[in-house]
Amino acid sequence: MNTPNDNYINYVEFRAKDLEKVKAFYTAAFDWKFTDYGPDYIAFSNSGLEGGFERTSGEIINGVLVVLYHKNLEGIRERVMKNGGEITKDIFSFPGGRRFHFSDPAGNELAIWSDKE
Repeated sequence: MNTPNDNYINYVEFRAKDLEKVKAFYTAAFDWKFTDYGPDYIAFSNSGLEGGFERTSGEIINGVLVVLYHKNLEGIRERVMKNGGEITKDIFSFPGGRRFHFSDPAGNELAIWSDKE
């Protein structure tokens, strides 16, 4: 496994209403491989860039979340805010690490994760 680099795009996350349907599509069409993480999340690999699908019941307007990596989550959070980013979801834990979401000055939502405490 490669060590992630600070500030690099590391993961991409999509939203889907039906995870089984989307998994069947990407498996059949593109030979992607999937790992289930409970009823509301599946991760994919064998796609060039790893990512996942999160189950949603809401309307999907912008269904893609680009996820960057940084080993110092608190430090990069401060840097994002200092430079005009707005935190849309504060730091939270998930299996494998912690992350937060922010919007850039153009209104795009991204996330930054870390596997470091």
